[in-house]
Amino acid sequence: MRGVVCVSGAGTEIGKTVTTAAVAACAVGAGRSVAVLKPAQTGLAPGEPGDVAEVRRLAGEDRVTGAELVRYPDPLAPETAARRAGLPYPSVHRIVEEAEKLAASHDLVLVEGAGGLLVRFDAEGAGLADVARLLAAPVLVVVQAGLGTLNTAALTAEALRARRVECAGMVIGSMPAAPGLAERCNVTDLPRCTGLPLQGAVPEGAGSLEPAAFRRQAPTWLTPALGGAAAPPS
Repeated sequence: MRGVVCVSGAGTEIGKTVTTAAVAACAVGAGRSVAVLKPAQTGLAPGEPGDVAEVRRLAGEDRVTGAELVRYPDPLAPETAARRAGLPYPSVHRIVEEAEKLAASHDLVLVEGAGGLLVRFDAEGAGLADVARLLAAPVLVVVQAGLGTLNTAALTAEALRARRVECAGMVIGSMPAAPGLAERCNVTDLPRCTGLPLQGAVPEGAGSLEPAAFRRQAPTWLTPALGGAAAPPS
């Protein structure tokens, strides 16, 4: 993978940051320079480690450049958190400018969104989909493994098509070691219901691995389209 790639969830708390780290680790392992950009970090006080710090910890702090543009204390959507805190909204154009600046000096820039694709950054309703469209960047969609994922994944795919934004495929962000019936069926049904390729599955608990083990195993979770070596989940 090269250029700018936006990473969105089909929901929240489904493994988006760990998946971002896995993609970054694969690129680092292939000798590429990588940057991760978090336009808006919510739910943390100043100085607390956020998603950028976690991606860098897992993928290699000395190999991954990190950038966070704005931070809000409440664990809410960026637009809501900014409004409650009385702070400026994250500017879509500033996000685009920062991504382009990082792309000028890195092989791969991963722009990690906040929650789902249409989560609002500002009062006008702009979000990660608008950032991807302005950058002409594909969106990688991280989905959950179990019940409910077919609907949210299909809605996300429809939203991308409606906005004429390219999709880099889907990754299951937290696959149980012993998947149940729904998880097993979803591996087959996700591509059928969305029309998008399934490009990997990150195991549940992968973020708790030691960084060296995480970097070593990451290519086994993702397909070659994302810089890994795994066959598509089946």
